[in-house]
Amino acid sequence: MNAKLRTLTNIHSTGTVVIVRLDDADEALRASRAAIEGGVRAIEITLSTEGALGVIERLANKYGSEVSIGAGTVIDEPMAYASVSAGASFVVSPNLSRAMLRAANRYQVVSISGAYSPTEILETAEEGADIVKLFPADAGPDYAKAVLAPLSQIALMPAGGVDEHNVEDWFAAGVCAVGVGSSITKAARPDGDYARVTTAAQRFLAAVEAARG
Repeated sequence: MNAKLRTLTNIHSTGTVVIVRLDDADEALRASRAAIEGGVRAIEITLSTEGALGVIERLANKYGSEVSIGAGTVIDEPMAYASVSAGASFVVSPNLSRAMLRAANRYQVVSISGAYSPTEILETAEEGADIVKLFPADAGPDYAKAVLAPLSQIALMPAGGVDEHNVEDWFAAGVCAVGVGSSITKAARPDGDYARVTTAAQRFLAAVEAARG
């Protein structure tokens, strides 16, 4: 299967991107591995994490044939190129970065680009984003539903504030997938029991499956 198609399939089939934004590379690596053990098939390592490119490279080398490893907080072309070179199969920005989108299209990796208002969401889709990230997502599922009423053709993915308790509302609003972070990735704190990350990932994926009916 084409690598870009495989990444889109991983995201859409599970409806989930786990966002790893942690203090250091070791914690990010451990949390990612535990989430993958729980069934997650799309992991975003934010470049704000110390040693993020190394984490992406290690995860891509080990899991890349089955799990899509992406880079987050990619706001320009050099960051996109570095991420792809490390093995990222998708890149994520918090805003509309045309340079990032050009790089993603050039190297044929999936692009997830941030937007908020209807104008920004439509413009981001027009610029070629494969998925538009609703960010910030604090306005909630009702806002997503209102936006998608006239823009139902857009693959919209909220990021931030999503958990197993409200995920049903998001999918009912019409989103294609959700980005989820600390409720899974920080489940090992404070004692470093990463089995809790695996369990949290399993619970969340089960909640997504139930929400999608």
